[in-house]
Amino acid sequence: MSFTVAIDGPAASGKGTISRAVAAHFGFAHLDTGLLYRAVGGRMLDGLDPVEAAERLDPADLERGDLRRPEVAQAASRVAAIPEVRAALVDFQRAFAARAGGAVLDGRDIGTVICPEAPAKLFVTASDTIRAERRYRELAAKGVETTFDAVLAEMRERDARDSDRAAAPLKPAEDAVILDTSQMSIDEAVAEAVAAIEARRS
Repeated sequence: MSFTVAIDGPAASGKGTISRAVAAHFGFAHLDTGLLYRAVGGRMLDGLDPVEAAERLDPADLERGDLRRPEVAQAASRVAAIPEVRAALVDFQRAFAARAGGAVLDGRDIGTVICPEAPAKLFVTASDTIRAERRYRELAAKGVETTFDAVLAEMRERDARDSDRAAAPLKPAEDAVILDTSQMSIDEAVAEAVAAIEARRS
């Protein structure tokens, strides 16, 4: 029996961490749909046309070691605004969502476009300064040279691009549970997410 959990939200809101923990808790499969767009963005930076990259996306492309680099994240946001790229990746995501045993998908438009019929939807968010601080610490820990102000500026630019794009803009589904993680620990956020999903399963 399939059960789909759709988790959306902006960058560094905690949705990835929460999604992985929720999937582990329920024994569901997990797909970080942002990796699909990062992989396409990475191929675009390599010189490939983004639509062609999306249409020819191979599972091996998701294993690239550079998909977490800031420039790949920015490229992912740019290619995600291309309707033909999104269309090429829809079937892959929907097939994953329908798999037996349950699935958790996290991204920007899972609850609104990819799986609007998902029984459980969460929109994970946090203030942009909190999210920028999280991302700055993450990059610093990896040895990436940057500043908090630069990370905040990039995040605000990406938020605006993701929210204002014509194709599947970032926004909560009407029936999504809003989870603001600004003042939550990871354990608190995961517990609230699990409780919200349990309520939809009963």
